[in-house]
Amino acid sequence: MLMGQVQPKLIIHGGAGSSLRGKGGVDSVRLSLFRVVEEVYGLLLAGASAQSAVVRGCQLMEDDPRFNAGTGSVLQSDGQIRMSASLMNGSAQRFSGVINVSRVKNPIDLALFLQDASDRILSDHGAAELLRELKLPLHDPLTEIRLQEWIQERAGNFSHEMAGVVAEKELVSEAGRGTIGVVALDSEGRLAVGTSTGGKGFERIGRVSDSATPAGNYATHHAAVSCTGIGEDILEECLAARIVVRVTDGLSLLEALQRSFLEAEQNRRDFGAIALDRTGTIAWGKTSEVLLAAYHDGKQMADTLELDEGLLTGCCTPE
Repeated sequence: MLMGQVQPKLIIHGGAGSSLRGKGGVDSVRLSLFRVVEEVYGLLLAGASAQSAVVRGCQLMEDDPRFNAGTGSVLQSDGQIRMSASLMNGSAQRFSGVINVSRVKNPIDLALFLQDASDRILSDHGAAELLRELKLPLHDPLTEIRLQEWIQERAGNFSHEMAGVVAEKELVSEAGRGTIGVVALDSEGRLAVGTSTGGKGFERIGRVSDSATPAGNYATHHAAVSCTGIGEDILEECLAARIVVRVTDGLSLLEALQRSFLEAEQNRRDFGAIALDRTGTIAWGKTSEVLLAAYHDGKQMADTLELDEGLLTGCCTPE
C-alpha cells in the first residue's frame, strides 16, 4: 500500500431479529453475506471510493431475494411493495435518499443520483418521477415467498408485527427485522454508508422507516453507522446519529456503541447497528437476538451470526 494510504475496511448487514433456525440456515446466510464482502472489499483494494463501494454492496444485497430490500422486499398491508434507501458520504457529510419508492430494481441508485441534487430526499411521488426522468427500467421486486407470506398474514388479519428478516421458509421468524446496510472506509480514509429496506411488512400505507433518515443511516469523517431492526425504535433513539456524534465528541467507537446500546436496552429497544470509524475500527451492537452482519478487517472475513443472544457490542480494532 502506498505511503499515506490506509487499509480499507468494510462491514455489511442483512438485518436483525430472532434466531436463525438450524445450522444450514446460518451457513446459507453466511455464504450470501461473504459473497458481497468479497466482491466489495476487492473494489476497495483496487482503489474504489467508499461511496462507490457502498453503492455496489447495497446493489448486490438489494438483488438478493434472501434479504428484505429491493427484490425480496416485504409487502405492506395493501399488498404493495414500497422501499426506502439512503446514502451518506461522510467526507462531504452529504445525505440523500428515497422514501416509499416502488417498481425500481435498486433504490440505492436513486439515492446515489440525489447526492448531487439540490433536493436530496424524495418521497414516493417524487421518487417515481425521478425514476421516469432517469429512464430506469421498471422492475417488480415481488417474490413468491413474500407473496405467500403476505397471504398468510392477511388470513390472520395481520396479527404479526413484523415480516421475516430472511426470505426463506425455514429461516423466517415471526419477529424478524429486515434491512440491508453497508459501511466502508476506503484507502484515502473516506467513510460512507448506505442503508436500504422494504419496510417492516404489513404496515399502514405511508409508514416511513428509519432507513432514509439520519437516525438509521449517518456518517461524518469521524464515523459511519447503519442500523437495522424496528424502525420506530431506531428513530426514537436517533441511533446512527447518536453514535456518530458521540465519536465526534471524543468517545471511542466501541464506547459510543456501548453507551448507546445500554440506553437502548433500558428503553426496551429492538435493533442492531454496524459501524466504522476513521481509524479503521469495525464495530457492531445489538439488542435483538441475531445481527446478520459480516466484515473484512483487512486480513480476513468474519461475521456476527452466531454471537450470544441479547445485548452485545463488539469491535475489531486495527493493529
